[in-house]
Amino acid sequence: MTETDIDASTAPPVRVGLVDDQALVRTGFRLVLDAEPDVEVVGEAGDGRAALELVDANRIDVLLMDVRMPGMDGIAATAQVTARHPETRVIVLTTFDLDEYAFAAIRSGASGFLLKDVRPQELVAAIRTVHSGEAALSPRVTRRMLELFAAELPIDGSAAAREDAAADPAPLDALTTREREILVAIAEGLNNGELAERFFLSESTVKTHVGRVLQKLGARDRVQLVILAYELGLLAPHGGAPSDR
Repeated sequence: MTETDIDASTAPPVRVGLVDDQALVRTGFRLVLDAEPDVEVVGEAGDGRAALELVDANRIDVLLMDVRMPGMDGIAATAQVTARHPETRVIVLTTFDLDEYAFAAIRSGASGFLLKDVRPQELVAAIRTVHSGEAALSPRVTRRMLELFAAELPIDGSAAAREDAAADPAPLDALTTREREILVAIAEGLNNGELAERFFLSESTVKTHVGRVLQKLGARDRVQLVILAYELGLLAPHGGAPSDR
């Protein structure tokens, strides 16, 4: 047995909460997660207010949060959960690939975005990814998130708006050149393995750089780094670096 196997077998399970107004959806997710030895479903909730009560009463590592629910919706609940329990990571669930409500929940502090018809292995992988401190956002979703974010800015996210957002570059002053490169690559949707490949670094070195970027910019996770990179003018709405012209 390798050291990695030993660590995996002795690590406590990821404690998960399920929030959806449809009991059938919660049951389906529970069936998938109960089959995983390193995941424990701690409880369920049918709306945002019940989700808050669930997290207040239990230690939840990852909360699967539906967006559209009666009463308190997933957007308001996500904002309150992440404010009251910053150690809890929220993965937003939605029926629609381009759901602006899901984007609003991400802006409220969620660390991931999944469609409800996600394949079982992808659901489990997203939970593990978010629990490890990364974001469960594919490059495609990241690009769409930036497009939606750009639409909320003045002048429809034009170059002039990005220049205004980047008028105060003070947050970037604390970053080294490499850390700034890492920030841009994270905003493009790269995970640690892809960062290591792009910059010819070991994954442990990448993790160190990412940790320093998070700390220096006061961001809780990679999702906040994506938004911050756009606000600072480091990324254009289509997901690439802005043109100097």
